[in-house]
Amino acid sequence: MSDANPSPSAGPQQELVKALQELHRAAGLLAFRKVSVQIRKRDDRLSEASHESVRSALKGIRMPRWETVHDIVVVLAGLCSPPRDEETETARFLPLWRATREGESGAMKSFQELLNSGWGGEDGKWTPELVMGTLLNPFNAIQIDPSLAAPHDPLISEDDWVRLVQKEIEERGAEHVLRVMLHMLKGDYVGAEEGAPYGYHDADREAMDAYAAFRYGCEEILRRLRTEPNLLAESIRAMRADRTMDRDDRAEMLESESDMSLMREVMIVTPDTWDEVSEEAHHMVFGYLIKQISPVGRTGLPDEERFRITWRVPEPSAA
Repeated sequence: MSDANPSPSAGPQQELVKALQELHRAAGLLAFRKVSVQIRKRDDRLSEASHESVRSALKGIRMPRWETVHDIVVVLAGLCSPPRDEETETARFLPLWRATREGESGAMKSFQELLNSGWGGEDGKWTPELVMGTLLNPFNAIQIDPSLAAPHDPLISEDDWVRLVQKEIEERGAEHVLRVMLHMLKGDYVGAEEGAPYGYHDADREAMDAYAAFRYGCEEILRRLRTEPNLLAESIRAMRADRTMDRDDRAEMLESESDMSLMREVMIVTPDTWDEVSEEAHHMVFGYLIKQISPVGRTGLPDEERFRITWRVPEPSAA
């Protein structure tokens, strides 16, 4: 019988045979009988592959069992120069072999295989996993709200979450669940008005929000000072007359006012001198002019939609 290579049918079988032949060539085209002998020397072998089984697999004469492919691969990998990693090679061949039995779906890595070996593509070729990973990434379809990217401690495990979503898909359908998930990722989720998903408390985010509110308040103060030169003095009078002011806030303000150096800075604050005075002076002016600044919109909105300012002296009505 001739050993000339038959032409395997196009598709998965051809891909498997092609990969086996490449590995065989890289191992020096070891004789089929010697490959069989090396297999039988291994304590971890999965088969008793004869030289005919090896020849049949490498020539593409008939489809081998996985045990045979596994043993051929681990033997040939160790004989390559330089040697190839056995686990890496068997992980590469398993999807190729599965595809001959299951078609395109068999070529896909399981989730655990994906975790263990990654998306693939190290050789510059697109893998089914790379295609899937590109298509399924919601980044391609929407703008993901930054409030959902904050570090946090998950409330439930990934496995529990997957089971919950599977149940929702069974009850409501995949399209409904996927559209709801995309909608939430865009920022309209339960708790969005508070800037974080329901059930979460993020001290770092609160600090960031407070800084953003202060920065916006300062910008608005400068805007008003440009057209209302007496605003600071009027606001100080309004603050002193405010009977609703918190006692601790008033005590803190009085303590700050006892610092004459700080007060001299405050009294010269204008839009032109703003960058010349200290941050402490900025905070003092902020407290004089702004009674309260509150978040009313989610993170990511423009500041004027995200925060509401209550002025000690209301803005004059437009003429």
